[in-house]
Amino acid sequence: MTDDPYALATEAATALKSAVGVDSFDVALVMGSGWVPAADAIGETIAEIPVTDLPGFLPPAVAGHAGKVRAVRTESGTIALIFLGRTHLYEGRGVDPVVHGVRTAIKAGAGTIVLTNAAGGLRPETQKVGEAVLISDHINLSGASPITGPTFVDLTDVYTPRLRDLAREVDPSLAEGVYVAFRGPTYETPAEVRMCRILGGDMVGMSTVLEAIAAREGGAEVLGISLVTNPGAGLVGEPLNHAEVLEVGRATAARMGVLLSKVVGKL
Repeated sequence: MTDDPYALATEAATALKSAVGVDSFDVALVMGSGWVPAADAIGETIAEIPVTDLPGFLPPAVAGHAGKVRAVRTESGTIALIFLGRTHLYEGRGVDPVVHGVRTAIKAGAGTIVLTNAAGGLRPETQKVGEAVLISDHINLSGASPITGPTFVDLTDVYTPRLRDLAREVDPSLAEGVYVAFRGPTYETPAEVRMCRILGGDMVGMSTVLEAIAAREGGAEVLGISLVTNPGAGLVGEPLNHAEVLEVGRATAARMGVLLSKVVGKL
């Protein structure tokens, strides 16, 4: 990465628009673990390229992340950019690569960023595995931020209320919750899960918050959606594994795709 991540994002955005053959994008979606199959329902594919063809992007390091970027046209005519995977902080590549996709999307014209993830559910008494939950707020326990220096970004409404209202128009049953982000790559201990519940968390994971902060810094609106793929550690007595996360994603792909398609169609 260069010393100026915004310069590199501008370069990547220019290359992306040229490769796809469009002047601008309306919305960008980042597909989390298990969400990639849902992308097929969002719209007609215009182009799909490896992210490594663009400046500043790194190859994927996690199963369930395809390392490609897809441009689609929805039924409503919206031009959407879909990142089929993301870089995580725990990969040890630094903060800038984690948020490079979001910054590139904004420089390419996207005024709305939809962030999806797979998350552990902290409220098994009310949450079901395979349930989508709107992110209403977050608690950043990653120990990192994409912003350095005296740049003070208001995060009062980091996840835009208007967009959550639009999502509930599509599916009134959607619940809301607070997403707690750890650095990873280890899953949380039972004690950490209990702490998260005390702090008011509803879902826990290893992504999303740095991208949301970068999006708000860039002036974009943010919609966050977690797919609850398992109860948090110690809540039901079962061990956690990434294969389970991906399996839940595959099982719910069609339903999540329809949800995203309808939400994007309202933007």
